[in-house]
Amino acid sequence: MPLPNAFRALAHRNYRLFLVGQGVSMMGTWMQTTGLSWLVYKLTNDSFLLGLVSFCGQIPAFFLSPIAGVMSDRFDRRRTLFVTQTISMIQAVSLVALTWTGHIEIWQIIALSAVLGMVNAFDMPTRQAFLSDMAPTRVDLPNAIALNSSMFNLSRLIGPVVGGAILARWGATACFLANAISYTAVIAALAAMTNLPVRVAPRLGRVSSGLAEGFKYAFGFAPIRALLMMIAMVSLLGMPISTLLPVFAKDVLHGEAQTFGYLLAASGAGALTGALYLANRRSVVGLGKPIGGAAVTFGASMIAFSFSQSVWLSCGILLIAGFSMLLTLAGCNTLLQTIVDDDKRGRVMSLYAMAFMGTVPVGSLLAGTLANQFGAPLAARINGVLCIVGAAAFIMRLPSLRKQVLPIYQRVGLVPPITAAVEAVAELQAAPEDV
Repeated sequence: MPLPNAFRALAHRNYRLFLVGQGVSMMGTWMQTTGLSWLVYKLTNDSFLLGLVSFCGQIPAFFLSPIAGVMSDRFDRRRTLFVTQTISMIQAVSLVALTWTGHIEIWQIIALSAVLGMVNAFDMPTRQAFLSDMAPTRVDLPNAIALNSSMFNLSRLIGPVVGGAILARWGATACFLANAISYTAVIAALAAMTNLPVRVAPRLGRVSSGLAEGFKYAFGFAPIRALLMMIAMVSLLGMPISTLLPVFAKDVLHGEAQTFGYLLAASGAGALTGALYLANRRSVVGLGKPIGGAAVTFGASMIAFSFSQSVWLSCGILLIAGFSMLLTLAGCNTLLQTIVDDDKRGRVMSLYAMAFMGTVPVGSLLAGTLANQFGAPLAARINGVLCIVGAAAFIMRLPSLRKQVLPIYQRVGLVPPITAAVEAVAELQAAPEDV
């Protein structure tokens, strides 16, 4: 019996293994994130240090992701993921040991966050490029990306709620322990995979030449450049707001750890809905317009959230914000993966990771500084307005970007060749009569 359209990528056994293993691991990651954010704010009562911890955990992606992309195009991706997941498990165990013995200090949290950031700089682009190895057809790849986002956001929905409950009952140590154990699931899934496609890695010469080729390819093609800039804009202005959620939960909404979990879960529920929307789409054609509209909605949601004084109203707004943020970021990822050349996929995904994760630390530090000086609500309002402006610029460029992407979609069979003739007739009908 054929799978429903929304789950068609699950027909690939390796992808099924990956999705289950990664789902368990990501739930553990969100439990650790919940515990760590609350622990930092409890230890320091300083929103700037919240931003600093996030900065140190994510800034390595900005510098190391391009190198990781070259490595992803050269080396076996499954082996790379074995290494990154093992080191991540060791980092979680270190947090367990430090909190269990009562020796945890803010400098240790910053150092361990930086270690995890360096690991993620190699893990994220490799994991994104690895999707094409597990779901190798162009038709199924967009669905695989959407289901991967669904899994991420389902864990984002469940993880903070469970993490908040664990945090309230047993403390941050239990959150870190749950994360350490969860890594065994993804490691076991990677070990169980069989018949992965054999990739003939190109001889790229020195790393510097591979880097230069990747940058030239990505930024020399306007659609890829525009998508990367959209991702960077939303990550810079929107993602750091999650860093300030403990401030909103404690100081604005006058709640405790459970309130923080509710806010994270609401955002995760919205993002999960957005991922399911993408999974149900039969084609990536025409996705640019929803992406632009979602970015505008995301900016407006941040502004509305900054004015809320009610926990449940804030959760409702974050539901919308999560949906629109996911649709923007995962939609851009989907479009990137369908237009990129296979031999440069790892390097383009490294630039995606650089735009997605590498700009977040700068935004987190900026948001933390603004919140410290002027309050978290004003920081959210400023970022929301700037996000709307950037989205409007992307929407204005959409007609030009569509024309440049169309030949690629025709070549890979996502758009029938007759579409070109139809668009040509439409252009002639819209042209002035004297032309």
